[in-house]
Amino acid sequence: MQLTLLRGVTEKRAKDFAKLHITDSEELVRYFPRAYLDMTNRVSVREVLHNDVALIACRLTFVEPVRYSGRMRYFRVRLEQDGDFFYAVFFNMPYLAARFKVGDYLFYGRVQNKYGQVTLVNPSFEPLEKNNRLKGLVPVYPLRGALTQRIVRDCVAAALKAEEFVSVIPKELLQKYAISSLKEAYFAVHLPETAEQYQKAAERIALEEYFTLISAFKLIKGDKNSARQNRYTVTERDVFNFEKRFPFAFTAGQQAAVRAIYDDLTSPCCMNRLLQGDVGSGKTAVALTGIFMAVKSGFQAVYLSPTEVLAAQNFALLEKIFPDYRVGYLSGSSPAAEKRKIKAALERGEIDILCGTHAVLQGDVRFLDLAFCVCDEQHRFGVSQRNALSEKGEQPDVLVMSATPIPRTLSLIFYGDLDVTTIPDKPKDRQTVKTSVIPAYKYDDMLAYIARETKAGRQAYFVCAKIDDDEGQITSVTELYEELRGRLPAVRFALLHGRMKDREKTEVMEAFKRKEYDCLVSTTVIEVGIDVPDATIMVICNAERFGLSQLHQLRGRVGRGSEQSYCFLLVGNDSETARERLNILKTTSDGFALSEKDLELRGSGDFFGTRQSGKFLSDIKNLKYGTNVIFFAKKLSDEAYERRLDPDTIRRAAMKKYESLKDVVLN
Repeated sequence: MQLTLLRGVTEKRAKDFAKLHITDSEELVRYFPRAYLDMTNRVSVREVLHNDVALIACRLTFVEPVRYSGRMRYFRVRLEQDGDFFYAVFFNMPYLAARFKVGDYLFYGRVQNKYGQVTLVNPSFEPLEKNNRLKGLVPVYPLRGALTQRIVRDCVAAALKAEEFVSVIPKELLQKYAISSLKEAYFAVHLPETAEQYQKAAERIALEEYFTLISAFKLIKGDKNSARQNRYTVTERDVFNFEKRFPFAFTAGQQAAVRAIYDDLTSPCCMNRLLQGDVGSGKTAVALTGIFMAVKSGFQAVYLSPTEVLAAQNFALLEKIFPDYRVGYLSGSSPAAEKRKIKAALERGEIDILCGTHAVLQGDVRFLDLAFCVCDEQHRFGVSQRNALSEKGEQPDVLVMSATPIPRTLSLIFYGDLDVTTIPDKPKDRQTVKTSVIPAYKYDDMLAYIARETKAGRQAYFVCAKIDDDEGQITSVTELYEELRGRLPAVRFALLHGRMKDREKTEVMEAFKRKEYDCLVSTTVIEVGIDVPDATIMVICNAERFGLSQLHQLRGRVGRGSEQSYCFLLVGNDSETARERLNILKTTSDGFALSEKDLELRGSGDFFGTRQSGKFLSDIKNLKYGTNVIFFAKKLSDEAYERRLDPDTIRRAAMKKYESLKDVVLN
């Protein structure tokens, strides 16, 4: 149902909801609260301790003007409760100042209580109504525009009454396992009476989502046991001799991965293998060995990379490692004449190995005898793109690689059709990057250090979570770029983000590698990028916004040369939870251990939220549920397929989910 058909949703409010990507009642009921206020747990300001999270009813008496401290904007509001005065301070949210009027409010947030002065830092707030409608557990929603908590709550309540909630899970399974009503779960998530009621409701909604998701994966993956079409003639001796082309000895993990690929290629079924490995563990060398097995047997191979920068780097490596084979390169920026030449040669079989970007997936790119596909950094490609690559050959063998680990237990579900190989070894010559959490008062010292290091020939990355930020809650890449240029005029800064054209991004990265710039201010597009040995410093702004695995990936951009490297984590929300997570990063360099810890700390809901995985499962990112929900959903999906329960309904829902997943990249 259109939002404007709901009671209380005006045209203006519909536009504000559109800023939150909510355009109908179904999307509105799936806009889950980010937190809840327990109205029975209001506290006296006299009793709060330092670092407590408190709900305080008080009177706002004065709003101070917005001030500046370095790069930070902040303002305070003066509050009073039973004759005691205290403050709430808001950092980098100057737009909020105009919303406050003198009156009664509820404030909820973490308390700083030092030397008897109580301060709430970036708290949630709302006017305290005279009729005191707020009772029990009250939902708190993310806001945009002129929306208030009361407006969102009222509109969600109207949407709940208007929506029909039909479960995709077959009725036989709902009855067999006594699974509760989906409609009741939605009402309970938005209007819970107790924490226990919310927990059960969140798990019920997550169960529905994962059942549909896993069913969609079954459709996407198809039959993993496709009969082998291509017969490889390469021998183990050939493979052993090929490994000598590399200037290093393969680790035990690399050798095990190569053995697994060789066994796959000489088996009766096609290979569908995921190769996971930490940053610098040698996945590329393993992939090139697999490519050798194909071309040595007389077939063609393709190496797909997510960016032109990485594709160009891989092309240079392929030419070096395969001097006795014909290697071609194809990207979106390749000249038209060069594209025609490469495509014609490829179709005639005059190119043995093609290296390229998404341009390889175009319909007019045809192979004579493609047998081996490598998809590098597979999380950067949508499912439909990976399928399009494998469809360019007759049942080709597929190797997808990822340096972004997810916990092993979850990989068994989401990569259920793939044989998963993990390279556990650490790079022998790679130094450990020293990681530090930088408080606000040390920001200027950090900049002075970076200025000295760049003068000595070192280079640095500055990474932000967003290109720009219309809410002012975090440091945006455009804002930081302008600030740094003003603060450090002697340092040469370059700007890089996802809205730039591929050619522009490639030019900036190549110039940075040539040391035409000292510092690169970027979004996470550099997570998968070119090796810059002189880059020894990684600065990550609002580090609490990222998952541990992604922080680890970003940290892996430095430490690639002989010099000691450093990773500085700047925290915008200095909460106890954020500090706990980031301190783990300081002491752990194992990406897989970090992914397991991240799941343990944040739970499945946060782990698969936008901070971890782009658009993946973003619909239920605010729900809190345990990993057991995912395994139960898989059990239900498997049983439904085995018993062929309501296949048409499941297929329709799964295909709808597939449409939303096929082009998603796990950022």
